[in-house]
Amino acid sequence: MIEYAPGMRLIIRDEEWMIKKIDTNEIGAKALTCIGISPLVKDKEAIFLDDLEKIDPVDPTKVRLIKDNSPKYTKSLLYLESQWRQKAPTDKNIHIGHRAAMDLMPFQLEPTKISLNRTRCRILVADTVGLGKTLEAGILMSELIIRGKGKRILVVTSKSMMTQFQKEMWNRFIIPLVRLDSHKIQKIRASLPSNYNPFFYYDKVIVSIDTIKRDVEYRTHLENAYWDIIVIDEAQGVAERGSRDSQRSRLANILKDRSDTMIMLSATPHDGRAKSFASLMNMLDPTAIANPEEYTKDEIKGLCIRRFKKDVKDQMGGKYLERTVNLVSCEASPKEEAVFDIFAQMQLDMDTSKPKGTGQLFKTSLEKSLFSSPKACLKSVEERLRKLRHKYPDGEIKDIALLEELRDALALVEPRDFSRYTKLLELLRSSEYNWNPKKVDDRIVIFTERIETMKFLAKQLREDLHMSDKQVVEISGGMTDMEQQRVVEEFGRTEAPVRILVASDVASEGLNLHYLSHRLIHFDIPWSLMVFQQRNGRIDRYGQEKRPDIRYMLISSKNERIKGDMRIIRILVEKEEQAFKNIGDPTLLLGKFNIEDEELVISETIENGSDAAAFEDSLHDEESEFDPLDFLLNEASMEETTTTVNDTVEDETLFTDKQYLIKALSYINKDEQHPLRQLSEISGVDVMLTEDMRRRLSAVIPEEAMPSGEILRLSDDKTYIMQKMRKSMQNSIDNAAWPDAQYLWAIHPVISWLNDKTGLLIGRGEAPVIGVKNFMQPKESIFIVEGSMPNERSAALVDDLFGVRYVDGKFVEFLDINAVVNKTKINSELLANEKNVTDEMITALSGQLEDVVAKAKEKLAESYRKYKEATDPLIDAEVDKLAELEERHKDYQLSLFTDERRKSEAERRVDELFDSFTKWVKETLDIRNNPYIRIITVLTGVE
Repeated sequence: MIEYAPGMRLIIRDEEWMIKKIDTNEIGAKALTCIGISPLVKDKEAIFLDDLEKIDPVDPTKVRLIKDNSPKYTKSLLYLESQWRQKAPTDKNIHIGHRAAMDLMPFQLEPTKISLNRTRCRILVADTVGLGKTLEAGILMSELIIRGKGKRILVVTSKSMMTQFQKEMWNRFIIPLVRLDSHKIQKIRASLPSNYNPFFYYDKVIVSIDTIKRDVEYRTHLENAYWDIIVIDEAQGVAERGSRDSQRSRLANILKDRSDTMIMLSATPHDGRAKSFASLMNMLDPTAIANPEEYTKDEIKGLCIRRFKKDVKDQMGGKYLERTVNLVSCEASPKEEAVFDIFAQMQLDMDTSKPKGTGQLFKTSLEKSLFSSPKACLKSVEERLRKLRHKYPDGEIKDIALLEELRDALALVEPRDFSRYTKLLELLRSSEYNWNPKKVDDRIVIFTERIETMKFLAKQLREDLHMSDKQVVEISGGMTDMEQQRVVEEFGRTEAPVRILVASDVASEGLNLHYLSHRLIHFDIPWSLMVFQQRNGRIDRYGQEKRPDIRYMLISSKNERIKGDMRIIRILVEKEEQAFKNIGDPTLLLGKFNIEDEELVISETIENGSDAAAFEDSLHDEESEFDPLDFLLNEASMEETTTTVNDTVEDETLFTDKQYLIKALSYINKDEQHPLRQLSEISGVDVMLTEDMRRRLSAVIPEEAMPSGEILRLSDDKTYIMQKMRKSMQNSIDNAAWPDAQYLWAIHPVISWLNDKTGLLIGRGEAPVIGVKNFMQPKESIFIVEGSMPNERSAALVDDLFGVRYVDGKFVEFLDINAVVNKTKINSELLANEKNVTDEMITALSGQLEDVVAKAKEKLAESYRKYKEATDPLIDAEVDKLAELEERHKDYQLSLFTDERRKSEAERRVDELFDSFTKWVKETLDIRNNPYIRIITVLTGVE
């Protein structure tokens, strides 16, 4: 009887499988859940019953050694390369993420380093706006993919960010996320059986949280799908707020149990409330925090990392261009002063009768719109008058007359009387500002809060600057997602005529507007420091090549009330810039961490008649004086780790990615036709897409990224790829700005396709023999062996490729695979195939196989011992920590209830939670003494 174990390799139905899980039924039969290994069934999952199937364990001593007559042993070397490339790193170092198509800065590696050193890769990356959180997520995802832990990926983001996120992952990391909107999901479902889960259709997808949060059926499908990695962008939106959970937080709570790895991204990670932030931490690790109202930094260590530009600017070097900030002031016109005088004297009954603490007064909201533009204020006045006339048809409230007087004064303010607008025109035309609309890379973003102001600015700028609708464009929340995306695409495309983007704050979150713009103007001033950050981060961000130029437009008035209120706004602007430089996070100034609360502080300051000096005194830029959750915002206390060059590994196989592609296709072309051409100008290859390759790649690559023609251009020159990314902005909107060249590196799907192709060059159960002249002595041999040892979940904890060296049939030493290559020079042009491996040599080498396997088992036994020695204390410490946390959770949960039944239920839930986590830790970290051994290739000395 076979003793099955996770990780064991089996031959079933003439294909090779690996056991993932073993279940026993009532009659003692084993149900083996397996994952396919051989090319025909690769990565497919199946369940086999051992009483119904013919099952043969793979026996490495039964391998058949064969001759290779190919020139320079190309067939054997390509086969060895394919096996070597499928070896998964098992250490904690960074192997590939640092080589992505980006201008890497060391701090961007730190979230990956933290995650790889934890039992579970679950982290909130809470860096400030513009530092590249999306790229940090891509680095970690790349590392997990190369480790075999990133086959299935789900990214959840906002609708407006889907395309941008998808492109970043593909262009820089070649992570192929398929964009699933409602239309795409319906299209998939139409081609599937009614009970089939559409989230099984693609392995790597990006979906809008707004699409899936509203549809119960989508949520049900998500509950029944499991992923290797889940990424939640703009994660502050899924935090619990108050006593009621939002649809988004409920969705996130569903997803948190559907993956071992979870990556959350947010520049505004909490709202100042301990419980809200704890909800995010508990999504990452539900055992971390016992009392969500009170916890310490030690309880969330390793779960969150947060840096500001001031913390990393030394690492950014020439990439950090400190922004210039200017306040542009102007004197109010006579007609504006008339409006201000009427407004300042206005006392509205609706405000005086309003109970305190019930929100912003109408007059305050009116002032906010007045500070935006006369048009915006006029719109607000007219809307309120319409409501009042409906409620009081006889006009028996004085507010109607007061608002009519204000309306009439506002209507008299022509564009030439609107001082901030005339100042804007003066600025745009000035030699000091030096704006050149003829240059394609000198575009301006103008932010305003009110839609009426946005419409006014766009219309008036077109007239006064003699520009067309295509040169001055708008973007607002009232536009469809496709319209918004089109505007953003056009703004970043050099051939597009757009020169000025007038935006509402819908464009202030997440969007990249910096490719052709370094100028940003706040036409009105938001009453929220978080909005300041979000707006400025559109151009002041990773990848900006020019010094960001930011202007705030302010108005001066002779009216004392208006002058005082504007002084408060001016102080907010000045202090924001000071805090940005000193402490990195201006939101600490007001001590509030969401937009609504910040606006309320300013509203109350204005409504209470506080003078500017008192308001300024209330603002501090000492971090310790503000945030009660200071440890959440202090990078040094969040995670004390610095990634150095020693944490990265430069893996080398026999060939570079480009060499492998060229050699493999050239060899395969003897039987198949995959024409290719090396590029002369840069390091790259044009490959003719055959039907087989197109079919394979189309199944995994987003359709937008697939070449429209017959040529697939691949380059391993990341500088060239990054240039193509920028140049792609010149493409027409139909091409949606996808580059026509793709980054050739280890996780490109074409490499996986090559591995499968070259893996078939040698039959299953066979190993080729390579004759090495000059660098090996006759009767000297090296058996290249793959050896791995799994955990209880069948994931390799040891995965090694090594040589077992013999001289005269006697064991001499073990060599790591790089030492084998250095000794034998099999990767050089010096290797020739003189076909002098004889049948007698094959027979002699075959006679050594049992000893080779025995020696390999000895080596793996030593690896097992070392792993246990290093890891058992960690497992014990982790289990002890969980036991201590369990007691804390029980104490807190029991304190919430007086009813014994509820106490018992709460205790049971805690037991279940910690039992599952303890089991997960043991199954993940505990190694099985069940080595898998396979002879890959044999090198032997020849004369």
